[in-house]
Amino acid sequence: MLRYLTAGESHGPALTAIVEGFPSGITLDAEFINIDLKRRQGGYGRGKRQTLETDRVIVDSGTYHGVTTGGPITLRLINNDAKLERLKEPTAPRGGHIDLAGSIAYQTGIRQVLERASARETAMRVAVGGLAKLLLRDLGIDVFGYVRELGGIDAPPVSLDPALRDASPVYSCNPEIDPGIVAAIDAAREAGDTLGGVVEAVVTGCPIGLGSHAQWDRKLDARLALAVMSIQAIKAVEIGLGVEAARRPGSKVMDPIRFEPEHDPSDRRFGFRRPTNNAGGIEGGTTNGEPIVVRAAKKPISTLAARGPSVNMATKGESPASYERSDVCAVPAASVILESVVAFEIASAVAERFVGSSLDAIRAAMNALHDLSRRHLDEYWSAGTRS
Repeated sequence: MLRYLTAGESHGPALTAIVEGFPSGITLDAEFINIDLKRRQGGYGRGKRQTLETDRVIVDSGTYHGVTTGGPITLRLINNDAKLERLKEPTAPRGGHIDLAGSIAYQTGIRQVLERASARETAMRVAVGGLAKLLLRDLGIDVFGYVRELGGIDAPPVSLDPALRDASPVYSCNPEIDPGIVAAIDAAREAGDTLGGVVEAVVTGCPIGLGSHAQWDRKLDARLALAVMSIQAIKAVEIGLGVEAARRPGSKVMDPIRFEPEHDPSDRRFGFRRPTNNAGGIEGGTTNGEPIVVRAAKKPISTLAARGPSVNMATKGESPASYERSDVCAVPAASVILESVVAFEIASAVAERFVGSSLDAIRAAMNALHDLSRRHLDEYWSAGTRS
């Protein structure tokens, strides 16, 4: 079983994760992970905190000469802006944050809960996702995240080209739309406001059969929804058409099935083709071979420079909400985080489907099951054997 835990506070000394169940035999390319960490800190609309931190992953366990051993992997990120014990207690909780509910639930001050609830924690989830992407890369599976909409401005991708996205100040895949989005972020900054948006991740190369229809908690779309919904400030998750599927008749939602007789024997879809992908690559909780499409809606950050109305916790009188240093827009960063948590869930599903303690064992299991499935299609469904 592939799983992880994170620990640490926003302004504590470090963020830490322990990843358990990661297979042996994978070169742990720290620079590959650091690229994603740098992307998470970028994107137009980010605040001063991102100039103070230089996130570079430290691997404290689980490797030998740079190759994973199969033991628990410990990842660590140093917080350059560590000052937790010197920070003052906020006096007025911010609406839209954990401040009030967390203080009551844990019988503490506001500082003790907001530091752990902070989106700074997502830096560690990006590091863990980068580790998962190293496994997926060796198995021919790719996860690609980008901004689909920001501040109400739609940015449909013109191409899923990493170079196109990485050249965009807002991590979209539509250069013509970018100037309008940048202008909207500037306008929000001037008004002391913030912007949210929609981010999307596409997974390609997945074999048929990840996840399961047999139990509710094994359905892959359910697991993806849980993981994505756990990202700070995400308020909705969609697979494929998502909410749009509820607005269409069934004939405009179902994906027709075609067959290509002259397909390559290594084809992970066994020759089956879909002219549409409204299901987003998952049917009945199981991958169907088409690209997996996951979409998430991120609310605007609730910490406002203009400071919303609140209550002073000591006097209970009206007061402007306390202000914590924040971003005008972190939607581009959210696309990197989405990519990372989706990658981990796909890697976890792969490890469960193709049980093996090493990369070679997982790859051998994938190949063996592929051959078994081909024989099943040839023999079980051969003409005249089934009524």
